[in-house]
Amino acid sequence: MTVLVTGARGRVGRAVLDRLHAEGLPVRAASARPDRFAAPAGVPVVELVLNRPGTFRAALEGVRQVFLYPEPAGVDAFVAAAEAAGVEHVVLLSSASVLAPDAESDPLGAHNLAVERALAASGLGTTLLRADAFASNALGWARPIGAGLPVELPYPEAHLAPIHPADIADVAVSALTGGEPRGRAVTLTGGQSLTLRAQVGVLARVLGREVAVETISRAEAERQMSRSMPAPLVGSLLSFWSAATAGPAAAGDTTRSLLGTPERTFHQWAVENAAAFTGN
Repeated sequence: MTVLVTGARGRVGRAVLDRLHAEGLPVRAASARPDRFAAPAGVPVVELVLNRPGTFRAALEGVRQVFLYPEPAGVDAFVAAAEAAGVEHVVLLSSASVLAPDAESDPLGAHNLAVERALAASGLGTTLLRADAFASNALGWARPIGAGLPVELPYPEAHLAPIHPADIADVAVSALTGGEPRGRAVTLTGGQSLTLRAQVGVLARVLGREVAVETISRAEAERQMSRSMPAPLVGSLLSFWSAATAGPAAAGDTTRSLLGTPERTFHQWAVENAAAFTGN
């Protein structure tokens, strides 16, 4: 009953892999470059590239559960191969962006919708983890904070309920092993609504020094963000932040509501990742 973990280089995928392995469950990591992936001792790593169907058969052999990272390229062929291989259940790391009214035209929403729909059209059991804002998105501020510079934000009063990636991993492992929310579609958030300015404030308190916030124009934010992100995704994210200034973010499901364990806070994430903001 092997579990295949895709996206194992990511924070959530790696946490899922480590948890399953620590529980003594048979798990396999998938990577486009298996020679460059350092898996835990005893965990096999296989090549899997979603736009190369020739990599599917070996990756899926003997697999009954899949933790799937959302990539629409080749997903229809992958789903067909999973069915043929005898896969029983897929836990998808999706996005809350699929719930937006304009999801089909929004780049991020459409990206995740394509994968959700491919799974819905299959005979596979499916759990959809529609994660909202990640606490780890704050790592985008590591460079200016580490250099003692202001954090430049176009919408500092945007409200989010950031979720700790470890919470997503806990929910995913529960679903993969037969617990909640197996077979359901859930929207995952943290337990507290915080503005982007407030998140910077949490980091400042953890670091023990002031961190300034500077409001910049949307055009300037587009210019800066386009250096490391495709332009359509930049526009999508900025529009999301703009809409989020309307008021506190609504909480969705958390580890507390699904698993009966307290959700991790943004403060906890900041403490765990403080070294990333020191500039060393």
